[in-house]
Amino acid sequence: MALPKSALDKDLKKVVRLEEATYELSRSIAAPGLAIIFLLAVLLFMAGLAPVGPLSVFVIAGGVIAAYMALNIGANDVANNMGPAVGSRALPLGAALVIAAICEAAGAILAGGDVVNTISRNIVQPSESLAVLDFVLLMMASFLAAALWIHLATFLNAPVSTTHSIVGGVLGAGVAAAGMAAINWSMMSAIAASWVISPLMGGIIAAALLGFVKWTVLFRDEDRIEAAKRWVPVMIGLMAGTFAMYLSLKGFSRVWKPDALTVWALGAAGFAAGWWLTRPWVARRAATIENRRKHVAKLFTLPLIFAAALLSFAHGANDVANAVGPLAAIVAAAETGQAAPDKVALPLWVLLIGAMGISLGLALFGPRLIRTVGEKITKMDAVRAFCVALAAAITVLIASAMGLPVSSTHIAIGGVFGVGFLREVLANRGLSADGVKPRKVRAGDPDTLNKTPEEAIRRQSKRETRKLVRRRHVLTIAAAWVITVPAAGGLAAGIYVTLKIFLT
Repeated sequence: MALPKSALDKDLKKVVRLEEATYELSRSIAAPGLAIIFLLAVLLFMAGLAPVGPLSVFVIAGGVIAAYMALNIGANDVANNMGPAVGSRALPLGAALVIAAICEAAGAILAGGDVVNTISRNIVQPSESLAVLDFVLLMMASFLAAALWIHLATFLNAPVSTTHSIVGGVLGAGVAAAGMAAINWSMMSAIAASWVISPLMGGIIAAALLGFVKWTVLFRDEDRIEAAKRWVPVMIGLMAGTFAMYLSLKGFSRVWKPDALTVWALGAAGFAAGWWLTRPWVARRAATIENRRKHVAKLFTLPLIFAAALLSFAHGANDVANAVGPLAAIVAAAETGQAAPDKVALPLWVLLIGAMGISLGLALFGPRLIRTVGEKITKMDAVRAFCVALAAAITVLIASAMGLPVSSTHIAIGGVFGVGFLREVLANRGLSADGVKPRKVRAGDPDTLNKTPEEAIRRQSKRETRKLVRRRHVLTIAAAWVITVPAAGGLAAGIYVTLKIFLT
C-alpha cells in the first residue's frame, strides 16, 4: 500500500535533514582531526631538527605550541582580510580561502622578519642574571597562554586580537619571570599607541578612498562610465604602487636593502605601471556596461581581488610574528645559551611552521568568521570592499615597516566601520548610501495611507536616518581591547609559575 504523498514528503525531508546533520558532524570532526595531524607532524619534524642539548625538549615543545598558535591565528585573524571580498560577492568562499592561504604563506616566508624580532626580544629585556631556562619558560608560557585565549575566543565567536594576545602573554610572563624592570615600557607604549592609531587610520583611509570614488565616479549621474575609465586605473595604480613599495622594503630585505629614494621611485613606477596596464582593460569592460551604479561598481571586482591578496600578504608578514616570534627566541636561546640573545636568527623552517599553520587554520576554521566580517557589520559591495581592503593593506604595511605588531583585526574592522559611517553621513545629509536623494513623503503614498501627517513624516524620517552600521560591534571590539591583554597576561603568568614549580 502506497503511503500518502504528504507522509512520503515528510519522510524524505527527514532523510535530507539527517544527511545534512551527518555532513555537518563529519566536517566538525574532520577539522579538529586534521589540526591534530598537523600538530603531530610538527612534533615529529621538531624531534628530528631540534639542536642537541639540555634545552632540546623545550625547542620541540615550542614548535608544537607555535603550530597551535598559528592554527588559531588562521581561524580568527585571517577572516578579516577576505571577509569584505566574500561579503561583497566578489569572491566565492572557496576561492577566497585558496588566495588567502597562498598569500599568507608568501608574506610570512618572504617578509616576516622585522616584526618577529619585535615580539621575540624587544618587549622583554631581562637582566643578565635571568637563567636561560627561565627565559625559555617565559616564552613558552607567553604564546601558550595566547593560543589558549584565542582558541577560547574563537569558540565563543569573540573578535579578539591575536596580536594583543601574544603581546599580553609576553608582558605577563615577563613580569612573573623577571619583574617589572624587565619590560621595555617605551616599546610597549609605542605598541599601545599603535592599537589606537591603526584602526582610526584604517577607518579614515577607507572612508577617504570611498568618498573619492563616490564623488569622482558614482555620483556622476550623466557620465559614470567616462569617470570610471578615468579614475579606476588610478585606484589600481595606487594599489600597485603600494605593493611595489612594500616588496622593496620588506619582501627582499634579506638580499637587498634599498634607500628611501629608491623605494619611492619603485612606488611611483608601480603606480605608473598599474595605471597604464589597466586602462585598456577598464575601457573594454566599460564598453559592455550600462551607465548605472551597480554596473560601474563591477569594474572594482578584479581590483578588489588583488587588494585582498595584497592584504593577506601583508597580514602574513605582520602576524606570523605572533606564532613564531617566541619560538625564534627559544631556538636562539637554546643554540647560544643566552637569555634574550642580542640577535635572533630566523631559520626558514620556523617561518614555514607559522605559514603552514596560519593557512591550515584558515581553511579549517575560518569560513564562519569570514562571513561575520563580510556581512554582519555593514552591507558590502565591490567598491566598499575594495576601499576597506586597500586601506587596511596600506595601514598594515606602514606598521610592519615600522616593526610594530599592530592588530590587523582592528585595522580591517576599522576600515569596515569607516565606510559604513561614511554611508550614514551621506544618508543623513540628504544623500542615500548610493548617492540618490531620498524620496519625499507625498500624499497618497502607501506609507502615508491611514496615518496622520505627523506619523508619516516621523516614519519617513526614521527610514532616512536609519543606522547602516551595527553599533553593538563597537562595544564588542572595545571590550576585546580591554579584556584581551590582561587576560592573556594573567594566564601567561599563571602558566609560567606552574611550569617553574613543576620543573624545579
